[in-house]
Amino acid sequence: MASSALSALSNRALLFRLPSIPLLPNPAIFSISSPKALRTRRSLVRPIAVGTGPDLLGDIGARDPFPEELESNFAENVLGDTDTLHRILIPNITALSLSQMKLEPVESLTQPLSAEDAGRLLKKIVGWRLVEDDGIMKLQCEWRLRDAACGEELISRINKVLENTHYPNISLEQPNIVKAELYTPSIGGLSINDFIIGAKIDKVKVLDLLPRKRVWA
Repeated sequence: MASSALSALSNRALLFRLPSIPLLPNPAIFSISSPKALRTRRSLVRPIAVGTGPDLLGDIGARDPFPEELESNFAENVLGDTDTLHRILIPNITALSLSQMKLEPVESLTQPLSAEDAGRLLKKIVGWRLVEDDGIMKLQCEWRLRDAACGEELISRINKVLENTHYPNISLEQPNIVKAELYTPSIGGLSINDFIIGAKIDKVKVLDLLPRKRVWA
């Protein structure tokens, strides 16, 4: 009985015998540091491209417009020129900084700037506001400084920057407040020169004249 049991176990062992694994070659020849081994390992690993969905970008990184985009005529609103020749345009008031422009003589028959044009130019200068005095539109700006000496220093700096070309109406309203008004008396309103002067005044250094901020411990 014992011999028959052993025979049955040996038969089952033969049925579930694992496949033989071939022995590795000589490790001295296929070591990790061996260039031949590295080439062999790399040749066994090859990348496989797996698609994850439709290619919306095309072959070179761009894509064709969608039907909805074509229907919207989006290309008609694109700024550009089909010609590759660069166009050199003369800078105008919208492209050139006001502080870089030169003052031009204003004839007495010139109409003052409208409120719409003045409001558009007002966005190009800092700290100024439009005021109306007896029907005359003017530019006005105020600086709150540290003391009267700083106020006199600011007035001196403004006059120096303007280089005796145009003196705005500058006054020391209080011991530490300087007020400036700009307009063109010959036309009874504002001209482009007033905004140019305002932009030049914006370049004047003022930070060292302002009141010192208190720091609480």
